[in-house]
Amino acid sequence: MLFDDTYKTVGRPGEGIFRDKGSKFIGYAIPVKTEQELKDHLARIRAEHPKARHYCWAARFTTDRSVFKLNDDGEPSGSAGRPILNTLLSQDVTNTVVIVVRYFGGTLLGIPGLINAYKTAAVEALKESVIIELSLTDVYSLHFGYLEMNTVMRVLKEHDLQILEQSFDNECSITLGIRKSILNQVLGKMDKVSGLSYKYLYSN
Repeated sequence: MLFDDTYKTVGRPGEGIFRDKGSKFIGYAIPVKTEQELKDHLARIRAEHPKARHYCWAARFTTDRSVFKLNDDGEPSGSAGRPILNTLLSQDVTNTVVIVVRYFGGTLLGIPGLINAYKTAAVEALKESVIIELSLTDVYSLHFGYLEMNTVMRVLKEHDLQILEQSFDNECSITLGIRKSILNQVLGKMDKVSGLSYKYLYSN
């Protein structure tokens, strides 16, 4: 294999709590694939904690470490979202958001205190979640004639490819996931099947 085509993400959400000088920080580690999912979780957590002072978060959506989103939600710049993001990066977890809800306890913690609090709540949330490893896959749709079915199925079996949808008639179509590390190999074999066409749909 020329490159690693797996990544770590949260399989089951986790929740962690950190307290400092009366302030309470509740961290939530949640799997997300889209910004819409992130917004939905944020809205849900705000509704669950209507009296909290801040809802700070950081999220990663790809394996690219330079692609992320974060929000300090009124805390001093760099004191909340950034330490949460650094926790995601140091544990190498993606397709995940960590949201930390803060109930203010009346005593200011200062920037170092805030950084420590948000980081610790994020670490605790990830510790309580279940981290899983998934493969990076590209999803393709294949179209071919019924006579080519055996040839196509042989390639699928050879590479243990995952079929997501299929429909077999005179004209057959299959939607399948192909791990990135073997993509060129598989498409090379598909190119040799007469009358077969394929189309890239999306990446997982």
